[in-house]
Amino acid sequence: MLKSGKASCGMGYGAWRSRVLLPLLPLMLVLGACSSRPEPALGVVSTPQTVANATPGALFAVTMRRPSDDERLRFSGERTLTPRFARMVITIPKDRPTGEIQWPNGTPGDPNSNFSARAFETLDRDAFRASLGRRVAARGGRHVLVFVHGYNTRFDEAAFRLAQIVHDSNADVTPILFSWASAASLGAYPYDRESAALGRDGLEALIEKLAEQRGVTQVSVLAHSMGGWLTLETLRQVVIRRGTLPAKVTDVMLAAPDVDVDVALAQGRVIQQARYKPRMTLFVSTDDKALSASRWLWGSRDQLGSIDPSREPYRTNLSKSGVTVIDLSDVTTADSLNHGKFAASPAIVQLIGKRLASGQGIETTRGAGNPLTTIVRGTTRAAEAVLTAPLRIGEQASPDSGMLAE
Repeated sequence: MLKSGKASCGMGYGAWRSRVLLPLLPLMLVLGACSSRPEPALGVVSTPQTVANATPGALFAVTMRRPSDDERLRFSGERTLTPRFARMVITIPKDRPTGEIQWPNGTPGDPNSNFSARAFETLDRDAFRASLGRRVAARGGRHVLVFVHGYNTRFDEAAFRLAQIVHDSNADVTPILFSWASAASLGAYPYDRESAALGRDGLEALIEKLAEQRGVTQVSVLAHSMGGWLTLETLRQVVIRRGTLPAKVTDVMLAAPDVDVDVALAQGRVIQQARYKPRMTLFVSTDDKALSASRWLWGSRDQLGSIDPSREPYRTNLSKSGVTVIDLSDVTTADSLNHGKFAASPAIVQLIGKRLASGQGIETTRGAGNPLTTIVRGTTRAAEAVLTAPLRIGEQASPDSGMLAE
């Protein structure tokens, strides 16, 4: 606690500030290379009943954020222990490049050319459950996709990203955003880490309620960056509490997870004890600049999302684990940090939709030199080759193995 400009331990405020913030400078400098941040854009845009050049999509949200007075933002970066619930309709313009979010230059935006909110409502727990049930019943696959965002992410940014992923993947799913209380600030990495930890109970409750929801037949989880740490922690927590995971949770996809490899190993050893285990898919890229900064910050050997799966000990461990790895190191996107390739690459986002959100795992013939590991090298054409290849299972890994098993 700070008093009169000094830290409680007696350290001068200037020294305290340097000690706390200096380790964050590499992360802040790297992430500062991003383009300027768009203004919040979840204010409802009044439009006619139909918009000629836009496709609407319903989106649900469960969040551990406090409500914001700014209707463009909806939820702030402040934490709450009580989950809040919402439903929204996001319109996405047609004839746009796959993998990109078209942010409005101002508020309100034009739904014919920008992502925009057609409707937004907050719900209590019972109304949320009922509305979700009606939506699921109207979908043929009755499949729910939960998206857990990463560090430095506003609520509206996460909502638009999930809408983009579902739209571009053409996935027949009911999308739910689980939004923990990120401060959405470059210098708030420690705050975000604590907020992600606070989100574990909320994510656990969401997963368990979805498993109990009538009509829901399948649940997939897609987690990005720090959301990958939160997801693995939550799955570990569920196994410790219940002894297993819900059978409806069939797929967990970790995109550029910001998780120390030793921590991931410990988490995986607990998760592997579950009677019902989901298929695990890991998207990695060795040129991920954000994870390089995170590795420096934590003093880690490696972050899970930036490992080289062809290098030992990862090659051997992954071959035993049953985890499918998609290596995006040589895939080029507009993302200058190489941290969001899973959503920005047209081929990869379609791969997610067709192989996972449709209820099928990403499985390919066993490749020489990379047992049970799908390596997407080179260009997006290589990814498309995997996408269009017939489903063939080579040599199966042990179903009792866990993440980075030793």
